[in-house]
Amino acid sequence: MRETYYGGIYWAERKEPAEACAQRAETFFRLLSRCDPIYARWFEQADSRKKALQLQFEPTAETFTRFFKRRAYQEGRDGFMIGVWTGHEQGHGGQVSLRCGSAAEFVPNSGLLYLPKEEPEMERVLTATVLAEVLRTMVLAWEPDWGVITSGDFRDSLSEQGLTGTFVGWLTYVSRNRGEVPPLPEPVRVQPVEDKGTLIILTPERLTASNSEHVSLGRRVQDVLRAKGLLEPVVSRRPTT
Repeated sequence: MRETYYGGIYWAERKEPAEACAQRAETFFRLLSRCDPIYARWFEQADSRKKALQLQFEPTAETFTRFFKRRAYQEGRDGFMIGVWTGHEQGHGGQVSLRCGSAAEFVPNSGLLYLPKEEPEMERVLTATVLAEVLRTMVLAWEPDWGVITSGDFRDSLSEQGLTGTFVGWLTYVSRNRGEVPPLPEPVRVQPVEDKGTLIILTPERLTASNSEHVSLGRRVQDVLRAKGLLEPVVSRRPTT
């Protein structure tokens, strides 16, 4: 079965009003549109593809402020949730799910980007160069604690529970608030993301769970980062009673 890839960023409680989240969302979608043409158009989700294709919107701060003031996009006393997609046939485009503005203690704020699963978009987007720009875009807009781009299979190979903040992927982002990234083995590359933190790219070629060398490298890097305290959970687990 072909591996499927996703990008995810996560950050602990950060209460922000609708207008602040909307500004971050505008920045995110503006920068993402520069990464690949599939991210040029966005639609709200609906019960059917036909209906959803009638819900195209311009991803501006004004639009997101309007969305976040709808009850359907509000979560509890604070925080907002929204899911949008690119309007492509299944597997050829992408979807974004956002949870932001929340001060909840045990559930992280997050941004998820589901990446293409079919050609030619998959071949074009799933490169280290493009995905480094995608993850940088997510970081610059949302300032998360931790982020990753990986396949579900690779995540499961390195982490039994897949707890956010605790494993490495093809690309991994670590906020500078977590600490300084130590030297890592070849062919790993490390890049700063302005003053926010550090981007770690495990391999220049596509990382796969079926490649035992990739899995071994991931475990080695994960062990180094964990020993430095850089792979802690983004939020604590809810205490049991």
